[in-house]
Amino acid sequence: MSHRIVGKKELGPDVFWARIEAPWIAKARQPGQFVILSISNDYSERIPLTIAGADPSDDTIELIWQRVGKTTAELADLAEGDEIANISGPLGTPTHIANFAAVVCVGGGIGAAPLLPIATALKDAGNRVVSILGFRSKDRLILEEDFARISDELIVTTDDGSYARKALVTEPLAEVCGRDPKPGHAFIIGPTIMMKFCCDVTRKFDVPTQVSLNTIMIDGTGMCGGCRVEVDGKPKFVCVDGPEFDGHRVNFDLMIKRMNAYKPQERQAHEQYEQHQCKIGLDE
Repeated sequence: MSHRIVGKKELGPDVFWARIEAPWIAKARQPGQFVILSISNDYSERIPLTIAGADPSDDTIELIWQRVGKTTAELADLAEGDEIANISGPLGTPTHIANFAAVVCVGGGIGAAPLLPIATALKDAGNRVVSILGFRSKDRLILEEDFARISDELIVTTDDGSYARKALVTEPLAEVCGRDPKPGHAFIIGPTIMMKFCCDVTRKFDVPTQVSLNTIMIDGTGMCGGCRVEVDGKPKFVCVDGPEFDGHRVNFDLMIKRMNAYKPQERQAHEQYEQHQCKIGLDE
């Protein structure tokens, strides 16, 4: 069964959103879960993407991704009406949603996309939601209006000060955690180094913290071993045991080293794809 792209747009530089037909996934998906997709049946690479939203009434799911590798570039080059050969899911353990009274949700860059359905579900569960979104610059800003709709308080930061507050997300996070009463739980998704330092903050204030380690996943089945991480001193596979874990128990230093293991191969595949140009029609 192929999956037609029924809506697509660019949210920012190299960041894309698409609404895709996937009826069974739309009905079953829960916050925090992801899909595995392959664009074609011709030995296409399989990649995991977190489900950013779903609408069971029209049988669609929403995906948001950044053009960073060969397959995400190929996906970005598809147009509305094109089809994706295979999408499997929903996969992964859903986020534990409960009424914690007040929560703080922190998203860094593209991490805002998988955070949105979690923050939405937490709001629906009766929580007071404080959302903190951090971006490198104003042109990288995504989903601000979406978070504003479901947040009781929204704090936006940029590294260069080109929009909103000039700060790293750890700064307002410390302020929110220092309030009385403090948040009952924190949910953090973003670059690995950002999650590491955010967890250092919440640990000081004894705020339970959930992180999503989806960026290290490869095939999504637990068979390749590429997403192995250390949690509480024990090996875990992000795609089958997660993708969410207690952030205070994750060995982020080890994860950062593993994240760099396939960088040369990823760069080579991406460069080969970008250098390929179709020759049809060039003589016209």
